[in-house]
Amino acid sequence: MAGGSGAQVNKSHKTRFASKSSRNIHKTSVKDKSKISKPDRNVMKGARAARLQRNKMMREQKRATLLKEKRASSGTASAPRVIVLFGLSASTSVSSLAGDLLVLLSNGHTGIQFPAVASSEYRLRATVLEAPHGDFMACMEMAKIADLIVFVASANCSSDRGSSNYYVDEFGFQCLSVFRSLGLPSSAVFLRDLPSDLKRRNELKKTCISSLSSEFPEDCKFYPADSKDDLHKFMFLFKEQRLTVPHWRTQRPYLMAQKVDMVDDGSGKCTLLITGYLRARNLSVNQLVHVSGAGDFQLGKIQLLKDPCSLSVKKDGDFMDADEVQDSQVIRSLLPDPMKQEPLLVENIPDPLEGEQTWPTEAEMAEADRVHKEKKQKKRTLPRGTSDYQAAWIVDDSDVSGSDSEDGPDNGMVVDEGEYDYPGQGDGGKSDFEDDQASLKLRDSDDETEADSMMMDNENLTKEQIEEDIRKIKEAHAEDEEFPDEVDAPVDVPARKRFAKYRGLKSFRTSSWDPKESLPPEYARIFAFDNFTRTHKHVLSKALDMEQGSISECVPVNSYVTLHIREVPIHIASKLCILWKTMPVIACGLLQHESKISVLHFRIKKHETYNEPIKAKEELIFHVGFRQFITRPTFASDNFNSDKHKMERFLHAGRFSVASVYAPISFPPLPLIVMKSRGDSLAPALAAVGSLKCIDPDKIILKKIILTGYPQRVSKSKAAVRYMFHNPEDVKWFKPVEVWTKLGRRGRIKEPVGTHGAMKCILNGVLQQNDTVCMSLFKRAYPKWPQHWFPLST
Repeated sequence: MAGGSGAQVNKSHKTRFASKSSRNIHKTSVKDKSKISKPDRNVMKGARAARLQRNKMMREQKRATLLKEKRASSGTASAPRVIVLFGLSASTSVSSLAGDLLVLLSNGHTGIQFPAVASSEYRLRATVLEAPHGDFMACMEMAKIADLIVFVASANCSSDRGSSNYYVDEFGFQCLSVFRSLGLPSSAVFLRDLPSDLKRRNELKKTCISSLSSEFPEDCKFYPADSKDDLHKFMFLFKEQRLTVPHWRTQRPYLMAQKVDMVDDGSGKCTLLITGYLRARNLSVNQLVHVSGAGDFQLGKIQLLKDPCSLSVKKDGDFMDADEVQDSQVIRSLLPDPMKQEPLLVENIPDPLEGEQTWPTEAEMAEADRVHKEKKQKKRTLPRGTSDYQAAWIVDDSDVSGSDSEDGPDNGMVVDEGEYDYPGQGDGGKSDFEDDQASLKLRDSDDETEADSMMMDNENLTKEQIEEDIRKIKEAHAEDEEFPDEVDAPVDVPARKRFAKYRGLKSFRTSSWDPKESLPPEYARIFAFDNFTRTHKHVLSKALDMEQGSISECVPVNSYVTLHIREVPIHIASKLCILWKTMPVIACGLLQHESKISVLHFRIKKHETYNEPIKAKEELIFHVGFRQFITRPTFASDNFNSDKHKMERFLHAGRFSVASVYAPISFPPLPLIVMKSRGDSLAPALAAVGSLKCIDPDKIILKKIILTGYPQRVSKSKAAVRYMFHNPEDVKWFKPVEVWTKLGRRGRIKEPVGTHGAMKCILNGVLQQNDTVCMSLFKRAYPKWPQHWFPLST
C-alpha cells in the first residue's frame, strides 16, 4: 500500500507457472454457451406474480380473521366479559375490589343483584366473579370460563414468611398450577395496599413484581389497584385489549348459567332450564349438550331471548334487574329435527349370541375332508426295511408337538414369539386365581371383591379399620417402589393355576401380542374408530357445516338464550338449582360421537401437593375440559419405542404416566384435572394433572410379575435354584420361559430337581451365590368399569 494513498492495492495473482489451459478452465466455451437454455422471462415473471398474489391473499385473510375475532370479543354485541378476581392469599381482600370495579363500571349505581353490568363509558359489558379462597372446585370452574383472571396480591401480605414467595400462600400456589394446566387466558396482577409515600410505594412495587413475575406469563402486566384512578386506567386499557383464551375452549360452544330452573314432567325426570350467554361458537338445537357434573343430554328446545344487558339500552351503565332477567322477551324458539338430531347413544348393546359356534357349512365340511385326504396321501420318509406295522409306531413331528406330554393338559407354557395358543386365556369367566398375589390383596388386585367394595365405603368402617387400611396401602406403595413387580408363588396353590392367564415374552419391545385376543365383556359395550385421525377431521368439518347451517337450527354466538334440556333426573336438577348460586354451572355443546363410551388414554402426572398413594383402579373424578366423569383407571409407563406399555400398580410422583379409562369420547386437545373423593363430608382433593393423549381400545397395557428364586448350589454356569416354585409340575409348565438374574445373566430351565419345586438352570455365564434368579410373566390389563359415570348422579 502506498504511503499517502487511501486506495487499497492487492497483491497480484501468481500465474507464473500456470499453463494457458489451467488459466481458462473455469470459463465456458462459446460452443457450450449456445447449449445452455435461458429461462423464459415471461414464465418467471408469471410465477413471481402468482406467488406475490398468494401471499397478499393470505395476509388479507389473516387480517380479516383477527379483525373478526376482535369485533366478536370486544364489540358492543359480544357477550359480557367474565372477569375473575382471585386472591393469592387468604389475607387479600377481593370483595372490596369487586365492589370498586362494579361501582366504576356502573357509574356509581348500586343495589341491583344481577352480576352482569353494562358500561357506556367504557363501551363494554362485564361479569365480575369473586373466587372464594379455599374453595378449590369453585375456583377451578371459574377459571374454565374466565376471559380475564385478575390475580390480587397485597403488598403488606405475610401469609407464609418461611416460603420463597410470601405473597402467595399454599392454596394460591395449588390453584396457580391448576390454572396453568388448564391454560391461562388473559391475565393481570393487581397490587393492593401500597403505601401513599411515593418512594416507599415504588420500592414495594418493585419488590412485589420481582417476587411474583416468575409465577405468571411474560405478557402478564402488574397494576396498582388502590384508588379509583388506578382502576380507571386499567379498564381503559382492558376495553381495547385483544383477549386470548386456551385453544380447547374455542372448539365447542358453551355458556355459563346466569339462571338455572327446572320443570317437573311428573315421570321422575324433568326439563332443566339454563339461561346465559352463548360463547365461542354457534349452537345447534340438534346437538347434544353436557352439563358439568350432571351428564350428557338432548335439547328439547332453545329459546332466543332479548338481551337484557344491551349497551344501547343501558345508556347510563346499570346493573340488570332480577325481574328483567326473569321476564326476558322471547324472540324465537328453535325445535330439534328428529331426523337430524344427534342420538344420545352411550353404550353399545352387545349380542349375547354373537360369539356362539354355529353348525359348519357344507363348504367348511368339504374343506375339512380335503385337508384330511391330503394328510393321508402325504408321503412319509421311512428307514429302509420298515414294515407297515413298524411305520404305524413312528410319529411325525407335527404329532409330537401336541402329544408329547406326561401331565395331560399341563404340559408347559408357550413363550410368545409370534401368536399365542395359551390355555386359560380364552376363558370368559373369572378365575379364583386371577389376582397376582393372594396374600397381598392391596398390592395386586384385579377384580373388586366384596371386601374391596366394603373398604371403599367409609361409612361402614370404624376409624381404626380405616386407619389400618390406609397403613396397608402405604406399605404396599412403599414395597412397590422398592421391589417393583416382584411376587411370591403361593405354597398351597399350583403356580400354573395361580398365574394361568400370564405368559412369557421373548422381547417386551418386539414380541407380538394380538390386541383382539381374549377381550373382556366390557369391550362389547364400547365404540372404536377404524381411523381416529380421519374421524377427528370429519367430525370437525361436520361441526363447521352445522355451525354455518340455517337460522332455524343454529343459535348465533353471543346470543342470550335459554336451553331446555330434557329428561334430566329430578335429584340431579335439584342439586344444580342449588349449586349455581355458589359456583358456575357450565353447559357445553358436544361434537359428534362424544357421548359414546370408549377407552381413553391420558398423559398424567401426580400433583406435588398430594402425598397419599394413588392405587390403580381406584375411583377418581376426571375433569376433561368442561366435562366431568368418574373413572377407575389403570396406570402404565409411557413407551415411545414400543406398542406395549407396562402397567404400574401405583401412580408414582415425579414422572408422567399413561392413565387408561372407560369414559365418554372426547376429541383432543383437552386438559385434565384429576380429583380424588375423600367422603361426603370433605371436598375432593386435587390428585393429578395432565392432558388427553388419544382414544385407542387396541393399546396394549401389560401387567408384569417377577417370580424370584435363589441359588442353592452353583457350578460355573449351572445352578440349582429353589423357592421359585413349590412342585415339579410347575417347573415343567414354566420351562419354556427364559430366566434372568439381577446381576445380568440369562438362561433357561433344564429340568426339575426333587419333589419340592427346585430346578436346574443353565446360564450364559458364571452365576454368583448372592445373585437372584428371576422369571418375567405378563398378562394384559384393562381399566375398571365405573358404577356411576358422573359425580352428581351418585
